[in-house]
Amino acid sequence: MTTSPEAVGTVPGSARLSGLFESGLDAPICLTWELTYACNLSCTHCLSSSGRRDPRELGTEEARAVIDEMERLQVFYVNIGGGEPTVRPDFWELLDYATDHRVGVKFSTNGVRITPEAARGLARNDYVDVQISLDGATEDVNDAVRGAGSYTTALRAMGNLADSGMKNFKLSVVCTRHNIPQLDDFKALADRYGAQLRLTRLRPSGRGADVWDELHPTAGQQRELYDWLLAHGDDVLTGDSFFHLSAYGQALPGLNLCGAGRVVCLIDPVGDVYACPFAIHEEFLAGNVRQPGGFTQVWRDSELFRSLRAPQQGGACVSCGFYDRCKGGCMAAKFFTGLPLDGPDPECVRGYGEERLARRPSDGAHLPKPSGDHSHRTSPPARPAPVDLVLTRRRDLDRPPVSDCAEDPLAGLRLP
Repeated sequence: MTTSPEAVGTVPGSARLSGLFESGLDAPICLTWELTYACNLSCTHCLSSSGRRDPRELGTEEARAVIDEMERLQVFYVNIGGGEPTVRPDFWELLDYATDHRVGVKFSTNGVRITPEAARGLARNDYVDVQISLDGATEDVNDAVRGAGSYTTALRAMGNLADSGMKNFKLSVVCTRHNIPQLDDFKALADRYGAQLRLTRLRPSGRGADVWDELHPTAGQQRELYDWLLAHGDDVLTGDSFFHLSAYGQALPGLNLCGAGRVVCLIDPVGDVYACPFAIHEEFLAGNVRQPGGFTQVWRDSELFRSLRAPQQGGACVSCGFYDRCKGGCMAAKFFTGLPLDGPDPECVRGYGEERLARRPSDGAHLPKPSGDHSHRTSPPARPAPVDLVLTRRRDLDRPPVSDCAEDPLAGLRLP
C-alpha cells in the first residue's frame, strides 16, 4: 500500500521516500478535491473564499468519472473539502461511490450535517475518515473566526460520531495567534471524544490573505508550537503543514517538504487542477479535468507540474545552513504575501522572511489575489473580531438566495 504523507517520518526509510517524493510520483498520494464552494459559514480565514455555489461545478456523472480515474491511478485517498462538502445533494452518493471503487475518502466538515443517522452510516464504512473543523477550544475563540454557533455545531457533530462508535476521527485545527495558547485544551477535547488532533498551518490564501497579518502566530508562538509538536508528535497529525519549523533544529514528523505538484494537488469545484490546495491562483493552474485526457493527463504532462518536479536550486535560501531542513518553506505562503518563490518563508524561524516582509510596499496593491471570490455577498468584510466579544447571529442568513442557482447552501434544511 502507498504511504500516506501523514505517516512519512514515522516509517523506516522515510528519508528515501522524501527523496522520491521530490521528483514526483505517477499519481498523487493525496488528492484534495473541493466538491463545492457552497458553505453555510463565512470563516474569516477560508482558503478558498467559499460561501456561494458556482453553477459550473462538476455534475454527479463528471465527479464519478474523476473517481474512476483515481481508482485507475491507485490514488491513496481523496481529501474532500469545500466549501462545506456535505451540503452538496449528491455528497453521500459520491462518498459511497468512491469507497466502493477502492478510493479512501477523508472529508473535512464543519459538522452541520453530521446527524446521528449520518454518523452511524460513516462509522460502518472502514474507508472513510472524518475531520471536524474547529479553530478554538472555547466558543469565544472559535466563533470569532468561524461564526456564531459554529462551536456548538462542531461539538454536536463530534458527539454524534463518538456515540456512533466511530474511532479516531479527526479534530482539525488551523493554528492562529488566538488558539496557540489552547493546544493542550484541543488535545484534551480530542481525547474526550475519542478523536485524533490534527493541526494545520494558517496560510494567507483566499480570505485568509485579508486576516493573515492579524491571525498568524507570532515568532514566539511559532517556537511554542514547535516545542509542543516535538512533545506530542506521536499523537498529533500535521501533514506537511509545519516543515518550515524544522529550521529550529530537529525535523518534525511528516513530509517535511513542499509536495505541490509532486505528491499532492487540488481539484476545485469546476474541475480546475491546481498544484497546491493553498494556491488557488492562475499562476498555479495546471489544467482542467474536463480537458481531453482528464485528470491523468494534467497530472502526468502538465508543464507546471514538470517544472515543480525538477531539481530545485533553493534561490536566496540555499546559502542558509538550515535550507536542507526547511526547504525554503511554503510556496503559497510566500506567493500570497508578495515574497519571491525562491526566497524565505514569511514565517522563517531565522527571521529572514520578516526582513523581506518589512521591505514590501505598504499599500498592499502588489499582493496577488485568489482566482475567485465565492464569499456570501451579504457577508461583512472578512476581518477577525476580537475574541473577547460575544458575536450575535447574522440575520441576513434568513433572507432568500440572491440568485436562482441556490446560492444559499442550506436552503430548506431543517435540523433537530
